[in-house]
Amino acid sequence: MAQKSMHVTSEIGTLRKLLVHSPDSSLGKVVPSKAQDWLFEDIVHLDTIRKKEYDYYTRILLYFLDPEKIAGKLKQIDAPENHRKFYKPDDDGFHRSEKVIELQWLLADILKDHTIKLKLVASVCAIEFCSYETQSKLFALDHVELSKVLISGTLLDGRMLFAPIPNFIFTRDIGVVVNDHILLNRPAKKARTREALLTKYIFFNHPLFTSFENKIIEIEDTSHHFLMPKESDDKKVTLEGGDVMMVSTNHLLVGVSERTTVEAAHQVVNLLFERKLVDKVTVVRIPKKRDYMHIDTVFTQVKRNMWVMLGNFSRKSIKKEDADPVERILESKKKDDPIKIVQFNRHDIDRPVYFETLEDLLINISEVDLKSPEKTAFIYSGNSEFPYDVREQWTDSCNVLVLKEGVVLGYDRNDKTTEAFTAQGFNVVHVHDLLNDLEAGKVRVEDLKDTVILMPSAELSRARGGFHCMSLPLLRDEIN
Repeated sequence: MAQKSMHVTSEIGTLRKLLVHSPDSSLGKVVPSKAQDWLFEDIVHLDTIRKKEYDYYTRILLYFLDPEKIAGKLKQIDAPENHRKFYKPDDDGFHRSEKVIELQWLLADILKDHTIKLKLVASVCAIEFCSYETQSKLFALDHVELSKVLISGTLLDGRMLFAPIPNFIFTRDIGVVVNDHILLNRPAKKARTREALLTKYIFFNHPLFTSFENKIIEIEDTSHHFLMPKESDDKKVTLEGGDVMMVSTNHLLVGVSERTTVEAAHQVVNLLFERKLVDKVTVVRIPKKRDYMHIDTVFTQVKRNMWVMLGNFSRKSIKKEDADPVERILESKKKDDPIKIVQFNRHDIDRPVYFETLEDLLINISEVDLKSPEKTAFIYSGNSEFPYDVREQWTDSCNVLVLKEGVVLGYDRNDKTTEAFTAQGFNVVHVHDLLNDLEAGKVRVEDLKDTVILMPSAELSRARGGFHCMSLPLLRDEIN
C-alpha cells in the first residue's frame, strides 16, 4: 500500500481516508449472559447487520471516498453468485480500498512478518491465558487466518479459543488523528484490551504508518497506579476516542465520561502542549452514565455553524428558563452539575476559561475557531420533545459522521431528530435511493449539500454506537 499523508484538523472537512472494521463473527457470538460484560445491551443478528445495514455503509463510503472501486459496478458486486466477496476482508474479491481501510486487512499484512507474528501471538496468548500448545497452534496459522482468529477468538473449525472483541467495529475508540499525530487509546473496559493491543501493533508496524512512528502518542498509567484503591477511579488512566474531537487546527476537545478519566485528560493536555500540537484543549466533563458513554453520543458537528446535540445539556435545560421560581431555585441547588467545561490555553495555562453550557462552548468554536459568518444553530435530539429526545439519543441521534461539510450519515430510526434536521433546511434521503441515483448518474457526490443520508439501523443501533463511532478519520481536507 502506498504511503499517504494523514492529517485531521476538524470534524467537518471533506473526508478522504478512514479506518473501519466490517462486522465479523464476533458479533454473532455475543450471548445474553455476557452481553453487558462485552459492552452490548442486547444480542444482534449478524447476517442482518452485515447484508442489510453495514454493507450500505461500505457502499456509501466508497462512493464518496473511492468511487473507482464501486461506481457502475454495484449490480455485479451484489450478484448472488459473488456472495459478498467484495465486503469480506479475508476474501480474494475484497475491495482493498486504500481510502476505506479495513483493520483486519492491516492486521493480516503485519502478520506476514515472522518477528511481529511471534510477538503478537505471544502477547495475545499472555492476556488471554492461553496454553503453550494453543500458542504454538496459533503461530502455525497463515497470516490471513490468524488475523481472523485474533479478532474473533474462533478457529476455522468453530472452536473458540478466547472471547471475541465485538466492539472492534467502533474504530473511533482505538485512536484519534490530531493534526499529523495519532493519539492512541487506553480502553476503560477489559473487554477491549485485545483491541488496544492489536491496534498498537498495527500503528507501530504497518507500512501505512511508517512515516508517523515518531508521531504516535501513548498515555501511561500514573506512578504506582497499582497501589491505588479500586475506588480511586479518577486516578486511573483510561481514554477512548469517542471522547476526543479535533474541532479546529489548534483546538482539541477531550471528554471526561464513563470511559475517559480526569487523569487521562490531564495527560492529554500536557502531552499535546509539550509537542505544541494545539493551542487549546477543552475538557468537557459529562455524567458517568451508560446513557452518554462518550461526548460524541451527546453532540457532534455537522457544519461549521451547526451542531446536533442532546437538549439535556442545553441552556434551557440547565438554567430551567421555563421553570417557575420555586422549581428554578430548587434545581439550582443540585450538587452535581450536568456538565462542566474548562478550557486550557497553552500560552496561559494558569488562567483557564470556563463555559457554563455546552452551547456556549460550541458557539465559541464555530465563531472564534472556525470564523463562521453565520449564526450558530443547533439540531436537538428528538427535536427536544420528551420522550423522543432521550430515546433517540440512546439510538445515536447525536452520533453522526460528516462525509463533507453538511452531508452526514445517521440512523433512519431517529424520526424526530430527522424532522429537526429538515427544519434547519436539510434534505433527507435514504441510502437505498441515493445509491440508485448515484449508479444511474442522476446525482453526483460533489453536488450534494445540506443532506442527511439515512442508514438502515435496526440491528446496528442495538450495538450502541453510530457512524461517528464506526469511523476513524485519517485524512480530512482543511476547511477554509
